[in-house]
Order: sequence, then structure tokens, then C-alpha cells
Amino acid sequence: MTFSLGVYHYLRRYSVFYLCFLYRVVHNKNTISLDESTAMNKKSELPDQLMQAHLEPFKNTSKRAEDAQRTKADILKAAAHEFGEKGLAGARVDEIAAATRTSKRMIYYYFASKDGLYLATLEAVYRAVRESESQLNLDAMAPETALRCLTAVTFDHHLNNEDYIRMVMSENINRGRYLAKSAHVKELNRPAIRLLTRIYERGLKTNIFRPNLDPADIHASISALSFFNVSNQYTFGLIFQQDNRAPEYIANRRENVVQMVLRYVML
Repeated sequence: MTFSLGVYHYLRRYSVFYLCFLYRVVHNKNTISLDESTAMNKKSELPDQLMQAHLEPFKNTSKRAEDAQRTKADILKAAAHEFGEKGLAGARVDEIAAATRTSKRMIYYYFASKDGLYLATLEAVYRAVRESESQLNLDAMAPETALRCLTAVTFDHHLNNEDYIRMVMSENINRGRYLAKSAHVKELNRPAIRLLTRIYERGLKTNIFRPNLDPADIHASISALSFFNVSNQYTFGLIFQQDNRAPEYIANRRENVVQMVLRYVML
């Protein structure tokens, strides 16, 4: 029924002759009032063409959905930079719209308000951290190797995503007021503790990790050591006259952070 209706709409632009022809093809009629050779060609060509025409609206719908997701992702990326640079109060939706070649109206259509965009951006930057961890396949590594890898990757993620660090700092200035409204952030971040719990429990079974440690506390230590390196880079560098963006400094600092975590956890 759906096929016939779609085909009908497609054929409205053509003659009644072709509509009658399609009806007989669909209902397996043997008598078609066309020249025999022409009829054979039409029977082989038209159904495929008509089916493509019938499916075209669905293809367009899928493309529109993909375009919408791509636009939202672009908006969230630009918003992370704007909120990271200026905080919620100082950020301007006009600047985000200009950076994404979209409009304020479209941004409000997707996110309802500036506060809604800010919350969605917070959720997006937290989600990116968890996704980077989930791609590491740490369960396949030995416990010590997994802990080393997780710590180094966290360090590198924070180093390369200053907007994330600044947004988290900004939300802490707000005392978590907006993040508290999120229906997703707790579930987004639970995998981090579950992942560390599995690593820690495997280390206990092989007698290489200290007993009675809290995986959430290990997570806090990894996060704090990686976070400070970015959040305080300007003040720390100025006070102690260090170029903490130099490759040698970063490599040394990364290894120091990894060793501090390992030596705290291992026997």
C-alpha cells in the first residue's frame, strides 16, 4: 500500500498512460498496451526508477538529520571555546553563531537558551573525556600498563583541551549550579570509576596493587595532577620562570605524574 501511494505521487507529473502501466506491473498483469519490445524494457527500468523516487524523501530526511547533528556538533565546539574563554556571563551567542556560520535563531532552536547551550556544552566536554578513555581497550592490558596508559592519556587530553579545563573551572566558580541541572552528567562519568575499579581489582588479584584503596580517590589524584598542569600553567610559569609548554617540560611532567600515581597504587 505504501509503495503504491508513493509511486502514485511520483507519477502525478506524468500521463495517465504511465500510471496505468505501473498499475499492471505492480499487479503482475500480462496484458500491457504497449509494443512488446517497449513493454519489456519499461518493465525492467521503471520499477527501479519509481522505487528510487519513492525512497528519495527518506534519503532526504536522513541527510537532514545528519546535517542537523553536524551543525549541533559545530555549535558545541565553538561554544566550548567561547565559554572557556569568557565564562557563561561573558560569552556571546552572536560570536558562537559567527564562528559556525549559523544564526542565533538556529542555536536557540537547538538549545532553547544561552543557559541551555552552556549546559549542553558542559555535558559534551565531559562526554569527550569519557569517550577518549573508552577507546583505550584497557581491560586487555596488564593492570600496571593499564594504569600507566590511563594516566598518560588523561594528562594529554587535559593538555590538549584547554577549553575543557577552563569550562570546568568556570563551573566550579558557579559552584556547580548549572551542572546540577544535568540529567546526564552523572551517568556520563560513572564509567570512569567503573573502569578504574576493574583495573584496581585486577591489580589486587595479581598482588601488585596496595589493598584498601578507593578507585574514586585514584581517579581524583589522576585528574588533579593532570588538571593543575593546565589550569595553573600561566601563573606557575610566570612565578617560577618556566616554559611549561616546551616539549621537554611536558614530557618530563607527564612521566612524573605517571610515576606519582603508580607509586601510590603499587606495592
